[in-house]
Amino acid sequence: MIVITGATGNIGRALVGQLAAAGEDVVAVSRRPQLTDLPNGVRHARADVGDSASMRPVLNGADALFVLLAGELNAHGESPDNLVGAAADAGVGRIVLVSSQLNTTRPQAPSHARLRAFEAAVRTSGTDFTILRPGAFASNAFAWAESVRGKRTVFAPFGDSALPVVDPADIADTAAVVLREDGHAGRTYELTGPEAITPRRQVEVISAALGEPVAFVELSREEAHAHMAQFMPEEAIGGTLDALGVPLPAEVEVGPDVANVLGRPARPFAEWVARNLPAFR
Repeated sequence: MIVITGATGNIGRALVGQLAAAGEDVVAVSRRPQLTDLPNGVRHARADVGDSASMRPVLNGADALFVLLAGELNAHGESPDNLVGAAADAGVGRIVLVSSQLNTTRPQAPSHARLRAFEAAVRTSGTDFTILRPGAFASNAFAWAESVRGKRTVFAPFGDSALPVVDPADIADTAAVVLREDGHAGRTYELTGPEAITPRRQVEVISAALGEPVAFVELSREEAHAHMAQFMPEEAIGGTLDALGVPLPAEVEVGPDVANVLGRPARPFAEWVARNLPAFR
């Protein structure tokens, strides 16, 4: 049995579908009381990855656990040792944690201290573990969807700062492999897209897919901070803006891990746009 936290998000939803299609016994965890669009055979458990007591009954009988933090859990909450201890007590033999590339490139960044604590707990858990450290997500472009639909305009900072954004589907694909296959224990994989692409160029890709002009308006750092504060914890905003605006050389490099694990190239941003174009229409 494989337990998937964050089952309603961009990564978790795709991962649940993949594992179910492969014939795995999957439990999809969410805080919602019910999920109605799960694949056949997938069971839903209402629990909170940030509340280890609620996770304990879900973990009974599990062979593997996929851990994805979201929202406020990236900034604060109970000790990561509580969740990891619950998994160990249940006999879970494999944990896959989604962390961040910033824990490689900016290991002292205050914004990612919580994820570093989870990494440390997983590494000392006594279970097989794999840590996934994705860079910037292609799906961050969903933040532009409303203004594209309403104004055919994108408002974003750092228009000419290029990063190799990774498709969440590639993160899910990688997670599916390491959850099911041996040979990945103790490994840390940094996941990127196949090329560095600027926000301005991303908007051009969206525009071409829509077949209509989409304008790009560059925000100042201060304006971007105010916007991000509406949906991100304050502790995470500064580090995120630093990585977006002044990326380190390692943060603009295209990494090999997606291709090495999956045996194919990472998906380009244009493929993510094509799959998600209805959000921008």
